[in-house]
Amino acid sequence: RRPSTREVLDAIEETAAQEVIVLPNDPDSVGVAEAAAHEAEAKGIHVVVIPTRAQVLVIAALAVHEPGRPLDSDVVHMAAAAGGARHGAVTIAAKDAMTTAGPCAAGDALGVIHGDFAIVGKDLYEVACGVLERLIGGGGELVTLVAGAEAGDLAQACEDWVEKTHAGVDVVVYEGGQDRYPLLVAVE
Repeated sequence: RRPSTREVLDAIEETAAQEVIVLPNDPDSVGVAEAAAHEAEAKGIHVVVIPTRAQVLVIAALAVHEPGRPLDSDVVHMAAAAGGARHGAVTIAAKDAMTTAGPCAAGDALGVIHGDFAIVGKDLYEVACGVLERLIGGGGELVTLVAGAEAGDLAQACEDWVEKTHAGVDVVVYEGGQDRYPLLVAVE
């Protein structure tokens, strides 16, 4: 579930730091984080919200974070990393519906690119490869795969696919354990 402004403010205050960077995980949490940051600023805590709109963008930002670097410089690097990453995901339709990629039936695999449904299919692996191809097609050197709770060997199969079809692109796999999304993807 998404946190409330009070929960984010409490988390900021619990750091006991004078400077805090907040990285929301979804578009709806950006406004909540900004409201909490505004309240924290009134209490003398310098807070910067980097508007990361997906979990994998947070990973991209954290990959370049350097605790010893001045806050403003660190924020520039983190925001650039998050802003330069393209993201997608694979999920399974819970019910029959009309998506931006066309109709789907309960149990269909759905490929998501930048928050919009882009692919509807029957096979989770094929849809995942379709998402990867569209994201890597725009260029990139690094693919980050985050395996969900029910991913099975999907992340490993996708890592193998990237290595076979896109020589020179590095792949990092994390066990995220997230529900509803067997696979989260970022390409940098």
